[in-house]
Amino acid sequence: MTYNTFGRVFRFTTWGESHGPALGVVIDGCPPGILLTADEIQTALDKRKPGTSKFVTQRKEPDAVKVLSGVFEDDTTDGPRTTGAPISLMIDNVDQRSKDYADIRDKYRPGHADFTYDAKYGFRDYRGGGRSSARETAARVAAGVVAEKALAHVLGSAPVIRACLVQMGSHKIDRARFDWMQVSKNPFWCPDPVAAKEWETHLETARKSGSSMGAVVEVVASGIPAGLGAPVYGKLDQDLASAAMSINAVKGVEIGAGFEAAELSGEENADEIRIKNDAPHFLSNRAGGVLGGISTGQDIVLRFAVKPTSSILAPRKTITRAGEETEISTKGRHDPCVGIRAVPVGAAMMALVLADHALMHRAQCG
Repeated sequence: MTYNTFGRVFRFTTWGESHGPALGVVIDGCPPGILLTADEIQTALDKRKPGTSKFVTQRKEPDAVKVLSGVFEDDTTDGPRTTGAPISLMIDNVDQRSKDYADIRDKYRPGHADFTYDAKYGFRDYRGGGRSSARETAARVAAGVVAEKALAHVLGSAPVIRACLVQMGSHKIDRARFDWMQVSKNPFWCPDPVAAKEWETHLETARKSGSSMGAVVEVVASGIPAGLGAPVYGKLDQDLASAAMSINAVKGVEIGAGFEAAELSGEENADEIRIKNDAPHFLSNRAGGVLGGISTGQDIVLRFAVKPTSSILAPRKTITRAGEETEISTKGRHDPCVGIRAVPVGAAMMALVLADHALMHRAQCG
């Protein structure tokens, strides 16, 4: 199986399956001398791990990370620091229930990757989907911590990368109530406390009926200077879109105004520029912080749409590997809205792309 690596200079390769003994990531291209502890990585992983509320899968995984290589500490350092060598991180799987998938080993789940994996490889790991499982994203979140620290190291200051859920199913937040302080105060990473309470009812109804819901995740990076990215084939927004589309269940991506830009006039869409404090100042940010594939210095704004979880109890029509028509009902422990746990994954992918582009910019422009 190919294409398990992402990035050009700051590169990471994930490995492992949903029901294998462990999963992990190898990060290459991280600058040396950066303070990096397992506790920092663990804090980020705890935001993504399963079993944190009744609204996510009840699989009980501690997601305890082990740093296997790439850092060194002795009495001359103030903690473990990166050496410039590949950084290898491992997370054990401890709560697999492969028997839950026995009934679907020869059936394809509609909306899932079962059919396409079989069509491509002629063989698949039906226990949780193997590499197609969202379990793989734990490794990305771990790598994202390293990326954020590398990004701050290269830029000389730490940018702020935040993510939240702005829509669940057809239910959107009210932008007038948007408050980043609310994101950590509810199980949905929602910046609108009123919407968060309403979503509890909607998702609980879907969960009890054996169904699921989709969502929209918004990721914002502040403190990124102008100049990251490149024209044509190295566009910053191109790589951000690729990173977001690589996340499980993502079916759409937009930068800034996104698809809404098609409804605007040229006058409305153009972000006018003035001078403020002796520096360029944009009067709006419909471009989402990227013009011509290069960052403008404004907030970089990315949104992606996550489809409803495909593994549901509600029976659906399908076929077997032998081509027989049948029905399927997926038992086991699944997220009624996989978009919830995609929030920290989206933030990690933003950091990974920005770290890669910051290092490429330094290599070319100093």
